[in-house]
Amino acid sequence: MALQWMILACVVAAEAAVAVMLTLPAPRAVRKQIVGLTSMLLQPFAGILPFAAFQLLDIYWKNEHRLMCTSEICTADERIRFEKSIFKAQRNVILCVSACLLYWCIFRICKYNKDIKALEEAEKRIKDEIELGCAQRI
Repeated sequence: MALQWMILACVVAAEAAVAVMLTLPAPRAVRKQIVGLTSMLLQPFAGILPFAAFQLLDIYWKNEHRLMCTSEICTADERIRFEKSIFKAQRNVILCVSACLLYWCIFRICKYNKDIKALEEAEKRIKDEIELGCAQRI
């Protein structure tokens, strides 16, 4: 079980690093390369979304079927173990939500960069057409 959470933690760390790389100022050529590479990797990395959703369902199922330790019959050790399991579940929920949220942020950043590039190309094309039209009138 711990291997799944370790993998998810590594994926979240990698996604955070990619998001930072995408948002840092860089020359256009470097940014274009980073966005291009990230865009190519987004589709294969989309597998993290169902994985995180499955982990969330697993946490929910375990929470619904967890033995409650709220009565006075519980020993101190049982109460500590119960609280530790609750804290782990909360940490894992944050990890799953972070994985999905970071993936969405990276996707949107790449899309915005592609849209900006398309708008710049359209602006350049329109300027060239205007200059060509003015040159033909003279």
